[in-house]
Amino acid sequence: MKINVVFTLIFTLALTHSFGQVKKSTKGTFALTNATIETVTKGTVSGTLIISEGKITALGSNVTIPSGANVIDCKGMFIYPGMIDGGTQLGIVEVSSISLTDDSDELGELTPHMEAITAFNTSATAVSVTRVDGITTTLVVPQGGLFPGTASLVNLVGYTPDQIYAGFKGVVLNFPGAGRRGFWDRRTDEELKKEEEKALKQLNDVWTEALYYVQVTDAAAKDPSIKVASNPEMARIAEVIRGKMTLLIETNKSSDIEAAIKWAQDKKVAKVVLTGVAEGWRVADKIAKSGFPVITGPIIALPTRESDNYDKAYANPGIMSKAGVKVAIRTNDQENVRNLPFHAGFAAAYGMSKVDALKSVTIVPAEIFGVADKLGSLEVGKLASIMVTTGDPLEPKTQIKYLFIDGWIVPLDSRHIQLYEEFLNRSPGLKK
Repeated sequence: MKINVVFTLIFTLALTHSFGQVKKSTKGTFALTNATIETVTKGTVSGTLIISEGKITALGSNVTIPSGANVIDCKGMFIYPGMIDGGTQLGIVEVSSISLTDDSDELGELTPHMEAITAFNTSATAVSVTRVDGITTTLVVPQGGLFPGTASLVNLVGYTPDQIYAGFKGVVLNFPGAGRRGFWDRRTDEELKKEEEKALKQLNDVWTEALYYVQVTDAAAKDPSIKVASNPEMARIAEVIRGKMTLLIETNKSSDIEAAIKWAQDKKVAKVVLTGVAEGWRVADKIAKSGFPVITGPIIALPTRESDNYDKAYANPGIMSKAGVKVAIRTNDQENVRNLPFHAGFAAAYGMSKVDALKSVTIVPAEIFGVADKLGSLEVGKLASIMVTTGDPLEPKTQIKYLFIDGWIVPLDSRHIQLYEEFLNRSPGLKK
């Protein structure tokens, strides 16, 4: 037994030494010179971009390089803002097939107060794999029941929730859906209708209870003699009712999208974002009329119905965007969040303009999350979350040469890169 334990320890240490750990990020003053700077919001600029104290302090053709700055010659290269994924389970799911590594789903239907950021594993292998493809920020979204928890926007560098928090939290609502879950779903039409009505009643009952909670707590604030029992679930939904927190309504089927819009308008929810919205193309005009922004995806996906054209999932963002909907893109993935630029690239190839496709993973999600003053474009005063590339980041052939997150220069290293280098020119194994 002891021999096995010792062998396991030696093997683990050897494996760690063989592949090593992802190198540490560093901070300082940097001058990125001779670059083509794609600001996203203010056109294209040629020249130098200065990073100091975690922020962009200057950019343009007539920029003075600070004394002692680390100068990086970016001749022939492009600078873009880091990409933002509008919905993932990155860092809260390690291996989706192993339940012990899955912290995305709490027990129960009503857990809106459970925050995804508290379960985020900053050392997850997929984090470094994701950011070397230019994704600097992601929305981490819990899964599960009616109100599964609170999603958080995180920067992909740091160790603690305070260090990675990027300035947005939103309560997730899985809106009650109609219809079958797949070809295996053998429920009758009557059973489907009853279950939908039951789920909608549950939602309305919870909302009514939260309204009562708001009334009681407002009264207690004026009259100290009124005592209110602790109720973290209702307290979190109350923040949505008071307009202090955004409600992220997950809905995909066209009829469900319409029902969700009507429900949110009837309840007078102040801040609403529709997520998923796989069949948004069917009701794009109605979404546009509502004024609700959309975070849609995955884009590289199959159509929701067998009768639909193969490219409907690809075309969905473009159709909504042309109808006047503010559209951001997500991967809704755990291990393959790194593919975000390809999802946006498919959207551009199937009807969305290249400009809007780039914005859908930069400034648009920043605007939706209320952090456009910090992220999403290259402007003086914003956080230095940027990537230096060999070309258009939505093109598969483009390489990321340098990456900064929140002012930290992040080594372009990951488990995938280490394995690639390990086996590219491997030495012969031990002789028998």
